[in-house]
Amino acid sequence: MTDNSTILADTLQGKVEGIYENGQYAFKGIPYAEPPVGDNRWLPPLPARPWEGIRPAKEYGSISPQNEMPAPAMPSKLLMNEPQDENCLFLNIWTPGNDHARRPVMVWIHGGAFIIGSGSQEMFRSNTLVSNGDIVLVSINYRLGALGFMNLKEITGGKIPATGSEGLLDQIAAVDWVQKNIQNFGGDPDNITLFGESAGGMSIGCLMAMPAAPGRFHKCILQSGAANTVGSLDESVASTEQFLGILGLSSDSTDEIRALSTAQILSAQQKLGIIMHDRDNRITPFQPVVDGIVMPEIPINAIKNGSAAGLHTLIGTNLEEFKLFSLMDPSLRYIDESRMIQRMEDLIPPEHVPAVLAEYIEARKARDDSTNPAEILEAVLGDYMFRIPALNLVAAQQSNHQPVFNYLFNWKSPVLDGVLGACHALEIGFVFGNHDNSFCGSGPDADTLSRKIQDAWVAFARTGNPSCESLGKWEPYGENRTTMLLGRACRLENAPYEKERRVWDAFDILITKPI
Repeated sequence: MTDNSTILADTLQGKVEGIYENGQYAFKGIPYAEPPVGDNRWLPPLPARPWEGIRPAKEYGSISPQNEMPAPAMPSKLLMNEPQDENCLFLNIWTPGNDHARRPVMVWIHGGAFIIGSGSQEMFRSNTLVSNGDIVLVSINYRLGALGFMNLKEITGGKIPATGSEGLLDQIAAVDWVQKNIQNFGGDPDNITLFGESAGGMSIGCLMAMPAAPGRFHKCILQSGAANTVGSLDESVASTEQFLGILGLSSDSTDEIRALSTAQILSAQQKLGIIMHDRDNRITPFQPVVDGIVMPEIPINAIKNGSAAGLHTLIGTNLEEFKLFSLMDPSLRYIDESRMIQRMEDLIPPEHVPAVLAEYIEARKARDDSTNPAEILEAVLGDYMFRIPALNLVAAQQSNHQPVFNYLFNWKSPVLDGVLGACHALEIGFVFGNHDNSFCGSGPDADTLSRKIQDAWVAFARTGNPSCESLGKWEPYGENRTTMLLGRACRLENAPYEKERRVWDAFDILITKPI
C-alpha cells in the first residue's frame, strides 16, 4: 500500500472511503450524529442518518465554533486554525488495517477548557501511537462553550431544554458509535479506552459518573484532568442570565435565543469570559453542569459511591501545570505577596491559606526551588486545579477496590528559554509521538521518553496495567502513594511532593473553578 491509496470500510450508516498515509489508514470527518443545527441546536445529539453510496473520509470535518484563546506567545502546536461550523460532530479513525483483528481501541477526547480545541489539532495528526502500539485510535469533536455547556432549561422553563452537558452527551454518542462500528476498522468493541487531557480528562471524570455512560468504555486515562471541574445548577443559571443580558435578551426571549447567529453566540461568550476574568480570575464561562438529571451529582461523589467501579484507571499530572497559563496572563509572573494571598483566598477557605502557604514555602526551600510569590502561586494553582483533584479521584477509585495507576510528568520544555517548565499539555506530544522543538523538545532523550509513554499507555489499553518492557513494572498507587515519574529519568517514587499534598487533607474542595 502506498500513500494516498484509498480504502473502504463499512459503518451502520454506509460505506466510507479513507486514505493510506504515514503508514496507517486514516478515516477523517465521519459524522457520528446528526448536525446539531437549526431545531437541533442545544438538544442532545441524534443518531447520524444513513447515506447513499460511498462517503469520502479523507478530510477532517469542521470543528466546534470557538474564539481564540488569549495567548500572546502560545506554542504553535496548541493553536486552532481549522474551519469552524455548528455542524461539527465528526470523528476520525486511524488504524493499522480494517482486518477484524480486534485491536485495543483508544478514543481521544481533546482539551481546551471546554471552549476551544478539536479532534484534529496538529498535535494529534501524523501520530506514531497507532503504528508503534498496534492499536486503533479515534479522536472526536464535541460542542464547546455556550453551544455545548450552557444550561437554558431552567431559565426558559424547559422551552429550550439544554441541561449544560450537551457536550458530554456528544462524547457519549461518539463512543456509542465507536462501540457499534469499530470492529470494521480493526478494533475491539469490548476493549475501549478513553483518554484525554485537561478538559478532555475532566470530561472523562464526568463520564465516569454519568448514568448514560456505563458499558460503553472499559478503561480511562486522565491526563491533567479529574472529576471536579463542573458547575452547580445555580452557578450555571447565573452564567446564562449574564450571557443573555449581554445580548439584551431575557428568559422570555425564547424565539430570539433560538435565532441567535453563531457569531452572536461567540461574541457574547467572549464578553462573558472577559467579565469573569476581571471578577473571578477565570476565562471559562461554561463547563459541565450538575443539573440533577443528566449529571445527578458532583462527579467525584458519584465515583466515591461506585459509579465507576470496574473501570481501570490511569491518571496523572504535570509538575508545573500552571506555567502555561502564566504565559496566557503575564501579570501572574509579576504578582506580589498580597495579591498572591488574595488569589489563594479566592480558591481556598481563607482560614487554611496561612498553613498552605507555609507548607509550600518550606517544601520548596528544602528543594532549593524559588519561593517568590509568582512561583508559589503557580504551584498552588497547579495543585488546586489538577494534582489534588487527580489524587482525590485515585482515592475514590481505590475505595471501590480498583487498582489505580498514577504518574507525575516532569520533563521540561526547552522553548522560550525554559519559562514553560513541565507545563500543562506538554505531555501530549510525547503520547502521540509528535514532540519537537516547537513545544516539547526533541533528541534521543525525548524519543526515548515518548516511546516509554506510548508503550505504557498501550499496555494499559491492552491489559489494564501500564507495566511494559521499556518502562518496567508500574505498581498501583496504593498505601505507599507509588507514582511513576515520567521525564529524563523514569522511575517509581513513593509519595513525591508529599509535604504539599498533605496540607490539602485539612479541607475538601469538591468543585474547582475552571481557569
